[in-house]
Amino acid sequence: MTKQNINVALIGNPNTGKTSVFNQLTGLNQQVGNYPGITVEKKVGFCKLAHNINANVIDLPGTYSLNASSADESVVIELLLNKNDKLFPDVIVVVSEVENLKRNLLLFTQIKDLEIPTILVINMIDRMKLKGISLDIPFLEEHLKTKIVLVSSRKNIGIEELKTAITTYKTITTEACLNASSIDDDYFNTLRKTFPNQSLYKLWLVITQDVNFADLNRKTLENESFTKSKSELKKLQQKETIKRYQFINDTLKTGLNIDSSIATDFRSKLDRILTHKVWGYLIFFVILFGIFQSIFEWSKIPMDFIDSSFASLSTAASENMPPGAFTNLIAQGIIPGIGGILMFIPQITFLFLFISILEESGYMSRVVFLMDKIMRRFGLSGKSVVPLISGTACAIPAIMATRNIENWKERLITILVTPLTTCSARLPVYAIIIGLVIPDKYLLGILNLQGLTLMLLYLIGFGMAILSAYILNKVLQLNCKTFFVVEMPNYKLPMFKNVMITVVEKTKAFVFGAGKIILAISVVLWFLASNGPSKDFRNAETIITSKTENATLSKVEIENKIAAYKLEKSYIGLMGKTIEPAISPLGYDWKIGVAIISSFAAREVFVGTLATIYSVGGSDNDNTIRNRMKEEINPETDQKIFNFASGISLLLFYAFAMQCISTLAVTKKETNSWKWPLGQLVFMSSFAYIVALIAYQLLK
Repeated sequence: MTKQNINVALIGNPNTGKTSVFNQLTGLNQQVGNYPGITVEKKVGFCKLAHNINANVIDLPGTYSLNASSADESVVIELLLNKNDKLFPDVIVVVSEVENLKRNLLLFTQIKDLEIPTILVINMIDRMKLKGISLDIPFLEEHLKTKIVLVSSRKNIGIEELKTAITTYKTITTEACLNASSIDDDYFNTLRKTFPNQSLYKLWLVITQDVNFADLNRKTLENESFTKSKSELKKLQQKETIKRYQFINDTLKTGLNIDSSIATDFRSKLDRILTHKVWGYLIFFVILFGIFQSIFEWSKIPMDFIDSSFASLSTAASENMPPGAFTNLIAQGIIPGIGGILMFIPQITFLFLFISILEESGYMSRVVFLMDKIMRRFGLSGKSVVPLISGTACAIPAIMATRNIENWKERLITILVTPLTTCSARLPVYAIIIGLVIPDKYLLGILNLQGLTLMLLYLIGFGMAILSAYILNKVLQLNCKTFFVVEMPNYKLPMFKNVMITVVEKTKAFVFGAGKIILAISVVLWFLASNGPSKDFRNAETIITSKTENATLSKVEIENKIAAYKLEKSYIGLMGKTIEPAISPLGYDWKIGVAIISSFAAREVFVGTLATIYSVGGSDNDNTIRNRMKEEINPETDQKIFNFASGISLLLFYAFAMQCISTLAVTKKETNSWKWPLGQLVFMSSFAYIVALIAYQLLK
């Protein structure tokens, strides 16, 4: 029997549990990408419905209605209008949640007008008894003209029923719930007569939204006699919304019953504490402190294991593979380079784990609410909170998230300052340097100095972003008058499956994204470090042997001196020596300089670069990355390169420097100009250099 693939679009308001339903349907069979021509993230998952039917499940951005007010909402509408899109849905699943059904049904009634088979999922039914809610499903199905599936994604209730409903989507009527065109019969009759072969509601969306449909666009429609002014269209939209809510209210009078005496008031009591003007910030600080303490404490053993394993693998490759350039490439280039990033998987995993738990529990929305109060004092819109907080994972999707900010200047400021927040790519650099220069000791018996340092770096980055926003706000003369509305979702225990999928997907994206870059750079660095242009490089063995013939050195010590001499005379050594005068005032040697330059591709490349360089010119003993860095000596001063002064200088440099080409590319795409990303690069790099210079000169 021929296999059938069904396109299923998951649509819903934010905080309805849409992602949980998506995860239940698809598990780890997910792909994340960007919509063509627009930087809004999409997720596509794969689900087997029956033995010969599969589904492509598209998780669309959350939206409250089809009256788009942001770029991601426009993406939803354009997909639903474009039948030529390969992801155009055969069936739409609107995910609602039982406690906010009235609000959720506005979007549902609009989608029904698109004449696409639509299933209504009512999620979180496990809370119905607690909240005193009862539903008349046959009545609701009859009046909403749809198939309703009751689901609890937390308890895995109703998922099989949902799969069955999707499989039989052709039996669902495409008839609309109500006649929304009655808000202006004359206008819509004229529109219907002018375009008799087109869907009336799709035409209405093209007229009122900044989207295109089939061969029609807004310019074509504006030339017609039925064109209305923006204010008139706005009034019609408001009438449409009122009419839809009248229908929804009438339907829910019979279909939904709530016994208010049963509902508890736990949420409001907890909100009063967590959003308190004093206790709210204190609790958030304690949570942050616990997170960063745990990141260091819990990841020590697995990090040491991965570090030593890759060191042993490198040694084994050198000893067991036939001598030659290919063996050197594997043992001194690829293995140390990849090991330099994989050793930080435990810390990256724990970071994403904690962020996912905060989001799943509903606490992150309270954090956003708290931060909004601070933002306004520095002239930023409350809508800037989400990009700045999400920037702790990665600046790229955080900058994309600024599309929700309507005011261009507010959005521009948020784009420019978001890279100052500490992203996960900085974590490997912070972790390796903190481990080298900050003692693993406890203050007052409970404050681990390494975890405390990491938390301070995050706070410094966020504080600098706020300060920069304040300065830009004054320069651009922006008076922030917009209002920020954030929905406070119900508190809930995080779903283990959702948390694990988030952790696995984000860690995998981090490792594979960084791994491609590191692998390429490791090969280039190995070549540059293994070859040189001068006779000194080619005659290194003769030169070192003659210089040490009267010294009592072991064979290993002589080999190390030869390797170190060749490294200095190699292409990479000459490059590093060229920039060394500019970075030596910061406490860095030429090897660190090469790592800084290579990490412009991605910050995490810093550790992999040093791992490759030290592997080419390093000793066979104590060959883990951290041991090599720890024992590195400056021949001019006879002091360790990674000391407290140079370590703090490096930490501050990476806290402020723009070390990410991808972020610059996204900034260019979002601002449609190279002026702003180049300004970011110059300002952040200059500021990082000055701060690092001052820190080293004061501490050395």
